[in-house]
Amino acid sequence: MADVKVTPRLKALYNEKIAKQLKEELGLSNINQVPKLEKVVISSGVGKKREDKKFTETVELTLTKITGQATTSRLAKKSIATFKIRKGMGAPVGYLTTLRNDKMYEFVDRLINIALPHVRDFHGVSRKAFDKQGNYSLGLKEQTVFPEITFEDAAVLHGLEITFIIKNGSKEGSTKLLEAFGMPFEKENK
Repeated sequence: MADVKVTPRLKALYNEKIAKQLKEELGLSNINQVPKLEKVVISSGVGKKREDKKFTETVELTLTKITGQATTSRLAKKSIATFKIRKGMGAPVGYLTTLRNDKMYEFVDRLINIALPHVRDFHGVSRKAFDKQGNYSLGLKEQTVFPEITFEDAAVLHGLEITFIIKNGSKEGSTKLLEAFGMPFEKENK
């Protein structure tokens, strides 16, 4: 049997509908000027527990399970005496993985439609987490909102930082792009 390649739902939606809609809404002259999701970076720091082997292994394992690809460890870039960290010292200070193309769209779809609705006392994500280039950062207090995490993995809780890198983004354009994907932003008080 031949392998049938299935395009992720959000990618097909972007190509067929969202790009054209954003071009009109933002008043752009060229379809290549439309904001587009370039990559998603998922990271987690280990903080003071960097010497705890079980904790660091759990962080690495949960990132691998959530994203479906291997993580890379990050060593300290600077020496910080207060935290007893030396530049490039042996124990990693965090882990990260970068998603692109189909895996990225599948992750964003799972995040928006499955994981975020499982966050306790959820009132929407902040509209203030955009940088000057239009990239968006989202923090989660615990990894248990993802269905890939088992009860054993949830014994050690840690947070996640998810950054959406958006090409041709501005705060307005990136907001409209993420809203079109279904990102549940909190309601603005007027």
